[in-house]
Amino acid sequence: MSQYQPSEIRISDSEREDALGKLGEHMSAGRLDIDEYGERSAMVATAKTRGELLALFGDLPEPKPTFGQPSQGSAPARRERTFVEKFVPVAAPVAVLLLVAAVLILLKIPFFLPFLFVFIFMNHRRGPGNRWDGRGRGRPRGMGHERG
Repeated sequence: MSQYQPSEIRISDSEREDALGKLGEHMSAGRLDIDEYGERSAMVATAKTRGELLALFGDLPEPKPTFGQPSQGSAPARRERTFVEKFVPVAAPVAVLLLVAAVLILLKIPFFLPFLFVFIFMNHRRGPGNRWDGRGRGRPRGMGHERG
């Protein structure tokens, strides 16, 4: 099996994009003029190995392409969430619950009655003969282990 030198390793599209970004930084810093940037960008697009890419940066200081290593400062800074982003998702359901509680108190409805109606409605939807224990009329015979 042949051993490749680090400069002979083929590059990926993301590594080409990283190199183009670094060239753009050098152009905006004034190290490259627009013609040099265009020439080097075309060479980045056709480069196949790490050595070909690094040769384009030989006369430039940092930043240079990084291969499989995170570049310094590339990680996005974690920003603190604002008050609205923190508390609105929690405040909306709490406000609805408080509104429902206020209506129940104003109408003098005991607290458990809405839950009773929900339970009756859910139980009624199951239909006659469909009891919670599964022994209703709709069940075929011979299935299950019922005793006499």
